[in-house]
Amino acid sequence: MVTWLKMRRSWELYLLVLLPVLYLIIFQYIPMFGVMIAFKDFNVIKGILGSPWVGFKHFDELFRSPNFPLLLKNTLIISFYSLLAGFPIPILLALALNEIRTGFFKKTVQMITYAPHFISTVVMVSIIILMLSPHVGVVDKVLTFFGWSDTNFMGEPKLFKSIYVWSGVWQEMGYASIIYIAALAGVDPSLYEAARMDGASRFKKILYIDLPSLIPIAVTMLILSLGSVMAVGFEKIYLMQNPLNTSASEVISTYVYKVGLLGANFSFSTAVGLFNSVINLILLVIVNAIARKVSDNSLW
Repeated sequence: MVTWLKMRRSWELYLLVLLPVLYLIIFQYIPMFGVMIAFKDFNVIKGILGSPWVGFKHFDELFRSPNFPLLLKNTLIISFYSLLAGFPIPILLALALNEIRTGFFKKTVQMITYAPHFISTVVMVSIIILMLSPHVGVVDKVLTFFGWSDTNFMGEPKLFKSIYVWSGVWQEMGYASIIYIAALAGVDPSLYEAARMDGASRFKKILYIDLPSLIPIAVTMLILSLGSVMAVGFEKIYLMQNPLNTSASEVISTYVYKVGLLGANFSFSTAVGLFNSVINLILLVIVNAIARKVSDNSLW
């Protein structure tokens, strides 16, 4: 009775929460029923419940597939490469912006670094392809001017991962730094005053005041990043793919699309996606446990 009265008193807040809760239920929880397809030979006419149960047949096909080692290798390399390159740069950018005293210059840098985040994936890939096109691309023209031979960057498998990762770092570093800038804005100004009176240099202020204040949020972001290691973005990789770089660009998400939607093998593609999600969940739990023991900062 008391709980009902509290809810009636704050009905506006519950109404506000209702929409995101409905979103989670409709688009996240209800679709979980479809995971059953991974353990069945799905037939569109018979439906999910009417299709015959085959157990772990599709998982066995996945692990025996000659494509599986390459898919797993490419997915892990691109994910960890993106993490190693993209995780520290937003922190460094936030620390640099925090040290800028000129308001106009600081806002200009923020605007320039934030803007690429709002470029759509299709436009972003188009820019990459145009910039790196042989003979006509800006990068190729500059390199040939200095004596380098024409290079088909998008056709070189060994260059694909670096192009994908560093273009992503450029696009997201400004937006990703916002949360660290917010954390630095919450640092007690008296700490800087005390450090200045003690004769601390700017580098020592960063080392002993700024960095410790960023550790809790950095650990949280690292856990979330490691918890989605297997979830390499589909759209950008798929758009950057071509027959010449497939050996380096084929990852689990693009394989699921090709096998599941284009090949109409829904059961097998669901098994691949479920395997992907389970690995992400295991990594999230393990990394969270390690972070809790090492730094006392964790998600739960």
